[in-house]
Amino acid sequence: MSFIFLDESGDLGFDFSKKKTSSVFVVTFLFVKNKDPIEKIVKKIYKNFSRLERAFHRGCLHCHKETPKTRKQVFNLMTEKDITIMSIYLNKKKVFTNLHDEKHVLYNYVTNILIDRVYAKKLIPIDRTIKLIASRRETNKFLNQNFKEYLENKVVEKHKLSIDIQIKAPYEEKCLQVVDFASWAIYRKLQHNDEDYYNLIKQKIVEISPLFP
Repeated sequence: MSFIFLDESGDLGFDFSKKKTSSVFVVTFLFVKNKDPIEKIVKKIYKNFSRLERAFHRGCLHCHKETPKTRKQVFNLMTEKDITIMSIYLNKKKVFTNLHDEKHVLYNYVTNILIDRVYAKKLIPIDRTIKLIASRRETNKFLNQNFKEYLENKVVEKHKLSIDIQIKAPYEEKCLQVVDFASWAIYRKLQHNDEDYYNLIKQKIVEISPLFP
């Protein structure tokens, strides 16, 4: 079975008078045929942590909170693995005003566009079920179910293919912690023009596409 792990970086706020409101929103896919080597990245990092560091992390790596040393270790380990990364980013200042208050609709739409591009570029096998595991961003069960059903219906309708979509917390699925690093590096490049971490994994990235450029 092939896996797609999904995470996002940035926010979907539209009040640009607030300092922390991002101008871009990034959705990132990480593709693997075997997730075991990716899980081992997280295990290896934890193995080298002190007892205090393990207690601080509470079972979960999160890129923006990590030290530069830990970040580089994770990115260097990623380059050794058989992974593929693809992203789509939203220029929020060009999003239609009527979508500003429909964040879950916008998120579903952006994710579906990325799935379409994945199939168009034939990055995944089409003769078997694909498992897509998304990092949980909503606590509302209705919105999570809506996300799953929307994407599943779109994939069946447009591509006549089967996709198994699950939503998990990063502490439940270690590979989500790794795609978080990839998404954060791409976000840093787009939002802050900082390519230091992006350059460490750029050979694994097949596409970064704008939406509403």
